[in-house]
Amino acid sequence: MTEPSAVTPRTFRFGVTVPLTSDVPAWRDRVRRLAGTGYSTLLMPDVPSWQPAPGPTLAVVAELTGLRVGTWVSASPLRPAWTLASEAHSLSMLTGGRFELGIGTGRPGIEDELRELGMPVESPVARLARVRETVTRLRDLDGRDLHTRVVMAVRGPRALALAGEIADTVTFALMPGEDRAEITELVRAFDPAGDRELSQHVAVIGDRVAPFMAPPDTDPVALRAADSLAILPDDPVAAGEELQRRREEIGFSYFVFGADVADTLAPVVAELAGR
Repeated sequence: MTEPSAVTPRTFRFGVTVPLTSDVPAWRDRVRRLAGTGYSTLLMPDVPSWQPAPGPTLAVVAELTGLRVGTWVSASPLRPAWTLASEAHSLSMLTGGRFELGIGTGRPGIEDELRELGMPVESPVARLARVRETVTRLRDLDGRDLHTRVVMAVRGPRALALAGEIADTVTFALMPGEDRAEITELVRAFDPAGDRELSQHVAVIGDRVAPFMAPPDTDPVALRAADSLAILPDDPVAAGEELQRRREEIGFSYFVFGADVADTLAPVVAELAGR
């Protein structure tokens, strides 16, 4: 991968996950409020046992706000490729191209969830093949007149190679305890077929862990000690400086935060979005 300092950096954009953790009217109010704080994309997790289905939920979000919407992220084992591709194409068409399909092979522990749902537990290789099939079907449905943006969550070498072929945006899954140097090396080794937007999911702001974005037992003190990229300071000035450092030194330009900390970072988002 070309060193980030050798190319013109992408402009910043910011997404926020808006899981439904309250009654529906309060959630709708939160969605409307977040839409006015500079975030470009409002995202829903794909956790069938905890949340409404992403498709209808995101259709509501798109109508309420006029912003981009997306899944963060759809797990490939949870539905057939043709079903997910059809839903993604439909949302993209109905929102005027404002939908982004976030897709990956599933969170840690996805095997237990599949068993609870009575679904087959596929190998990681089979799950990755389903990601490819989903995106291939989506591109066929989109045809020449529409291009649904695909955000692929990756970790291992096979996923990185596939993302380099088929994704528009690549987000790197962070493991507990990994430090800045390890992730920087991973990102710089990424060699896509063309230019790709690089994204990062930041689950912890100060001492607050965002629901649905990290395990509840995540230790902010340990993350700070490890110089982990999974955490940002809750001081807006310091957070803004750190985000600029991550773009300049690593190449990340699209950052996703949780709704519970979105207000804390709103001044940073307002200042940096689009720059």
